[in-house]
Amino acid sequence: MKQSSSCNLRQQQPEMLQSFEHENFFSGRCVLVNGPVIVGAGPSGLAVAAGLKRQGVPFIILERANCIASLWQNRTYDRLKLHLPKQFCELPYFPFPDDFPEYPTKYQFINYLESYAKHFEISPRFNESVQSGKYDETCGLWRIKTVMIPGAGDGDEDEDGSNSVIEYICRWLIVATGENAEKIVPEFEGFNEFSGNVIHACDYKSGEDFEGKRVLVVGCGNSGMEVSLDLCYHNAIPSMVVRNSVHVLPREILGKSTFELAVSLMKWLPIWFVDKILVMAARLILGNLEKYGIKRPKTGPLQLKNREGKTPVLDIGTLKKIRSDKIKIIPFGIKKFFRNGVEFINGQFLEVDSVILATGYCSNVPSWLKENELFSEDGFPKCEFPNGWKGKAGLYSVGFTRRGLSGASFDAIRVAKDIGQIWKQELNQKNQAVVVTCHRRSKSHC
Repeated sequence: MKQSSSCNLRQQQPEMLQSFEHENFFSGRCVLVNGPVIVGAGPSGLAVAAGLKRQGVPFIILERANCIASLWQNRTYDRLKLHLPKQFCELPYFPFPDDFPEYPTKYQFINYLESYAKHFEISPRFNESVQSGKYDETCGLWRIKTVMIPGAGDGDEDEDGSNSVIEYICRWLIVATGENAEKIVPEFEGFNEFSGNVIHACDYKSGEDFEGKRVLVVGCGNSGMEVSLDLCYHNAIPSMVVRNSVHVLPREILGKSTFELAVSLMKWLPIWFVDKILVMAARLILGNLEKYGIKRPKTGPLQLKNREGKTPVLDIGTLKKIRSDKIKIIPFGIKKFFRNGVEFINGQFLEVDSVILATGYCSNVPSWLKENELFSEDGFPKCEFPNGWKGKAGLYSVGFTRRGLSGASFDAIRVAKDIGQIWKQELNQKNQAVVVTCHRRSKSHC
């Protein structure tokens, strides 16, 4: 096997290729990867790729979109900033520029990621959508089937398009598609009857197109809160459905990041006690939010994040608009849509022009990965952090910790070191074998 990142099986491994084709697993090209395959070119995929570069391990990184960090580039609103200070969001081995603000903008973060990929010479294979990943016990390798996105081929397709299907054969598979791979769109009675515009928050860019319009925002997480605030800045009339309880915390406490404060406290105090401190501080700074229709969960914000992945909302000005009635809170679930509005379960009817679904995202791992050891049915590792990064038979996960970019970086470092250690050990063994062979041959010629 050559030390390149991949080789064509039709030329390099005819016997293995015949075995795979006999099973009719694919009908296109087959590529043998001399190293791991990374699925996903978001921050998690880039972080583990950088680690592998430093370890000298070749790899291939597959991305269904046409760019790195497609969630940030294509599915976020314009005014978005990082919710946490930059020191908690930088990727391994490459700090943010000194002139970046404490909370970088969306565009600054994208520039940082592009500089990261350029610095480590990471070149993903774009427009390749992974359809399936399966471990072949017969040959002890992973088989990842991809399909080229229509119109984004490399010019190699046959007339019938069969070469748009590619199968990668590799020893290690790194799942880095992230926690937010697919948008969640709930079903509502009468949804199709509604005559207004309906979009998911991932398609929302700015409130500019909603000026003077009555907009219903469904969901009260960070996206729902910030979209509602942005609508206010553009003179729209937003109402926000807050059906479930939610933790709302100030972004800063006494001039210090709330998250940074929590991290510092957890070095000395149990998590439940830190939660009590955060909730008490939130009540003192933000007041009692229940009178506005926002109820706080019984479980503390940090414990809830760890157990269920529910991120607390960090307020950046939305509460001020709620108090002034610029954003109306509707603490009831939706019962039914009508042509010109929505009926809620309490019987209240609200006329609206548009609906924005800030209903979150989910993992897409169950749709393509054919295994049941590392990942559960919801697409997250079965073992909680910090033990969910490694499975069996060379399977790894990066970016599913529910701990943001810092958790993804933690996983990426461990995965790269683990594979790098195996890679170097085997490379040393091969080199030693070559030395012994050459020594024997030199003796035979004496």
